[in-house]
Amino acid sequence: MKKAYLVLSNGKIFEGESFGAVGDSVGELVFNTGVVGYIETMTDPSYYGQIVVQTFPLLGNYGVIEEDFEGVPALNGYVVREWCREPSNFRSQYDVNKFLKDKNIVGICGVDTREITRMIREEGVMNAMICSELPADIEKIKDFKISSPIEKVSNNEIKTYPADGEEKFRVTLIDYGSVGNAVKELCKRGCSVKVVPYNTSAEDILADKPDGVVLGNGPGDPADNVNEIGEIKKLFGKAPIFGICLGHQLLALADGGKTFKLKYGHRGSNQPVKDVFGTRTYITSQNHGYAVESGSVKDGKDVFINANDGTCEGIDYDGYDAFSVQFVPDISAGPIEKEMFFDKFVTMMGGKK
Repeated sequence: MKKAYLVLSNGKIFEGESFGAVGDSVGELVFNTGVVGYIETMTDPSYYGQIVVQTFPLLGNYGVIEEDFEGVPALNGYVVREWCREPSNFRSQYDVNKFLKDKNIVGICGVDTREITRMIREEGVMNAMICSELPADIEKIKDFKISSPIEKVSNNEIKTYPADGEEKFRVTLIDYGSVGNAVKELCKRGCSVKVVPYNTSAEDILADKPDGVVLGNGPGDPADNVNEIGEIKKLFGKAPIFGICLGHQLLALADGGKTFKLKYGHRGSNQPVKDVFGTRTYITSQNHGYAVESGSVKDGKDVFINANDGTCEGIDYDGYDAFSVQFVPDISAGPIEKEMFFDKFVTMMGGKK
């Protein structure tokens, strides 16, 4: 194993060992609290431009299973305390080290991920570099910015997926970097799904006369997507809309809402979300660094909040056949009870038939 360093923009240096691809990589340093689901994390396009720290001390114990990939890997680096060299799982195809090498993702192991996580929680998300030699200065690290992430992870081709069995509804999903499981959840409910690029115009979408529109998840600062927000405004009220994660934020901005950057974000499969008008609290999978400012939208009301920090986790737009959630109800590594939101969307489309 070769020596490697994790250099933070605050000047802190962690010495460890290199694994995965060899090289230097700069990114925004974030942490994920999931005990399982590292395959989904490594293949989630929403991590574009970020270096992910896994808080659980051992990763890779059940290997890598390509069938469980969520999308195209987009993260800039991977930080773990220890990775399993001999995974035990009948489905395992190879180990995490090979995955990172094959995808050209730089990794570092043997560092104190607890200390790194505490630092991010106290100081907030910061930039970092994984490197084989210490840099002369850290200006390059400080200057790093994630730019145009949606353009990098959205598929530029239109793809269509048939419904499982008889077609009941036709859905258009706008791809901002969404994971593949959303399509599966829609298809198994009798929806044929047309996935279109992030920059598809509202006119083109409505010309296809879909029964509903899904605003997918994706990376980056939602407020940067001015053109996309403008197109969503044109869709608002014209067709049932379901917004997921980034789609939740974009829908809020299209209705006059505001977003802000969280200190260290919500990333993991154990985020508690409380039903404002009920008695239940759901444990959800999340991956986002921004949130919608509660009460800022014109035509919607908060229906879910984060039980830890009270931030907005879901909005219903009464009278517009639209709703959105900040968490990811379709992620494979998370609990399955949130699949009910796809049922809610199908029911909403059924009311328009």
